[in-house]
Amino acid sequence: MSLVLYNDLTRTKEPFVPVREGHVGFYSCGPTVYDYFHIGNARPFIVFDVLRRYLEYSGYTVTFVQNFTDIEDKMIARANREGITVRQLADRFIDEYYKDADALGVRRATHNPLATEHMDEIIGLVSTLIEKGHAYEADGDVFFDVSSFPKYGALSKQSLEELQSGARIEVNERKKHPLDFALWKAKKEGEPSWSSPWGEGRPGWHIECSAMSMKYLGDTLDIHSGGTDLTFPHHENEIAQAEAATGKPFVKYWIHNGYLLIDKEKMSKSLGNFLTARAALEKFPARAIRFFMLSAHYRSPINFSEESLLQAKSAMDRLDNCWSDLGHAIANRKKGERTEGNETAALFPALEEKFRAVLDDDFNTAAATGVLFDGVKAVNTYLKENDILDPAVLEAAETFFRELDSVLGVLPAGISGEEGEAAGIEKLIAERNDARKRKDFKRSDEIRNELGARGIVLEDTPDGTKWKKKG
Repeated sequence: MSLVLYNDLTRTKEPFVPVREGHVGFYSCGPTVYDYFHIGNARPFIVFDVLRRYLEYSGYTVTFVQNFTDIEDKMIARANREGITVRQLADRFIDEYYKDADALGVRRATHNPLATEHMDEIIGLVSTLIEKGHAYEADGDVFFDVSSFPKYGALSKQSLEELQSGARIEVNERKKHPLDFALWKAKKEGEPSWSSPWGEGRPGWHIECSAMSMKYLGDTLDIHSGGTDLTFPHHENEIAQAEAATGKPFVKYWIHNGYLLIDKEKMSKSLGNFLTARAALEKFPARAIRFFMLSAHYRSPINFSEESLLQAKSAMDRLDNCWSDLGHAIANRKKGERTEGNETAALFPALEEKFRAVLDDDFNTAAATGVLFDGVKAVNTYLKENDILDPAVLEAAETFFRELDSVLGVLPAGISGEEGEAAGIEKLIAERNDARKRKDFKRSDEIRNELGARGIVLEDTPDGTKWKKKG
């Protein structure tokens, strides 16, 4: 079986066939950098990071582009309130984005373009749309003419009339149609601006993504992803701009993740349940948040609650303990002779095949995490029931976990900072063992108590000291 993805443009599952064999051009909408990103944004950042990893695991070369919107109404308003430039505000929160995304195990994109650094591409695209009769200038503003693009509404599966009746539309008498949207905005007092054929101004939000994605990935992208809330108007408008300009299909596969709810309510500042990723990271382990985001199918809603995060933390503790036990077995326990046809050793390649099968079926990370814990159960059972361990089983188990983690990114060593924590624990254990040899039992007990306060349980065995996190 090869990868099949649900394409929101066609509303069907389709075999994944990239434009160029062996290569994937993947664009995912990034944050507007006027504040810390919220926990709802964290879902697409994590989920589509894992899809990118899976494509690479499957043998593709992936060019992954995620933009930063660094010029926008909210950014201008906040910068003016703080008495700083929009550039200073953007630089601050781009840095903060990387801190939180790195903590959550989100790999850096191949390109993270900024809208303000691509004005030539944006102005060029707007000019092309005007030349082809798809856009018009009005007092320094430029609008896209939706009536000039018959396919408008194809992604939303609605007509112009249906979209108009269901949308919040700013009244503007200069528009030919109420759904026409701004490609370029004339300069206003207190706003940054750039020179253009239509006067000083700045780009509209939608044109930025079309211009930047095509610069790095060509006229036709393989995958474009984002939250389901971006389907209309943002992604609908991206399609219109790009295809009206090039005459080519803009994206082969449109994929959107479902909403993240907070205690079964849609996140909203008015409800008092708005949560930034930074605040969540201060309360819950990063790996528990990452695992939680993968525990439901990406197209389904997911409910963020303290109970669900504690369950995710418990799952990570089980994984950590299994990984620690396996590492201890590989390093210290007596090993038997390699045996041919060992059923347990053969189990792990079979589980990896199952892992590929569930991800090939519309990227089912919920089922994939289940396969990961099938491996945890198999390792725990094997180590418990066998005194003499077959090297083939231990090697197969370790390979299984490392291969799956190259996609999921949830092993202790797979998240920034966790590997250092494990090394620190091992260092303290070595110091404790040395203290015991010197009969310095006071220091030995101090180290045990220090680790215990951090939730680390020590077990002294004939093969050395093992450690695990409290369940």
